[in-house]
Amino acid sequence: MPELEVDLVVVPIDGSEESRRAVEYALAVADTYGAGVHALYVLGETTVRALEQGAIDERDVADDTEAFSDAVTELAADASVELTTSVAAGFSTDIKTLHPGGVVLDTAEALEADFIVIPREPATDAQSDVLETAAEYVLLYASQPVLSV
Repeated sequence: MPELEVDLVVVPIDGSEESRRAVEYALAVADTYGAGVHALYVLGETTVRALEQGAIDERDVADDTEAFSDAVTELAADASVELTTSVAAGFSTDIKTLHPGGVVLDTAEALEADFIVIPREPATDAQSDVLETAAEYVLLYASQPVLSV
């Protein structure tokens, strides 16, 4: 049986404690294989709708995602793992087929990721349930190995 080769691990995040824990697992996998990690911050339906309606300021969302990404960056630095980050909307009022799981898989495909770590536990914060929604989709359709935590 061939040995698994992993150069890049994708881990979707949403600001929840569950996604922070998934990052820790992604860093452990990356450390084991000498790989890098890409943390994809996925914006959920509530946030996207609020942005479109002007109920929240785009800069506030950017500050929140940046603060969480900075915390993830510190974890990666402590683990001596190379980390890249990006932000994507996991919902759209214009594109009816846009799904958070599809966003994760599209990103993994575009980056040629070899492994995905995704939180599956229900988020304790009702605003951060986007990854719970994405997990089943990713588990069903990913072409890469997936660790669900």
